[in-house]
Amino acid sequence: MVILVMGVTGAGKTTVGTLLAQQLDWQFLDADDFHPPENIEKMKHGIPLTDADREPWLAAIHRALLDYAAKNQNVVLACSALKQKYREKLAAGLDLRICYLKGSFEEISSHIEHRTGHFAGEAILAAQFADLEEPDDALVLNTSAAPEENISEALTKLHLMPQQKG
Repeated sequence: MVILVMGVTGAGKTTVGTLLAQQLDWQFLDADDFHPPENIEKMKHGIPLTDADREPWLAAIHRALLDYAAKNQNVVLACSALKQKYREKLAAGLDLRICYLKGSFEEISSHIEHRTGHFAGEAILAAQFADLEEPDDALVLNTSAAPEENISEALTKLHLMPQQKG
């Protein structure tokens, strides 16, 4: 199974995804790690990515997901996956569930102002909201909730049990 934790930049995908993967003892993948250098440079300079920019990135992520599925390994993927067609590409041939981190522009903009060390800044947030096609088949999680609350809700509503430690 793949759990896709999606949303715009600054929604908390990596935080929620990492903690969820730890709770489940699943593999965690951050889609940011699959971006080619050209995409990262564009985002650093506030230039929104195009569908053409995203195509090889999505293909690389999908290949990785298929590799994990072939080894019967479950994955939590943190990925913006803003458009339905992107989610369809990621889900092809896989059992994929979606957790959508939803928040207002103002709230997420505030998150971005307070984070450090990430290449995608506030300059691309408006473009991401413009591109966003909210999923109708997702568990919607509120970005204003604490990550632990979102993880608890995801575990409950997706009927998953955290791994016992020790």
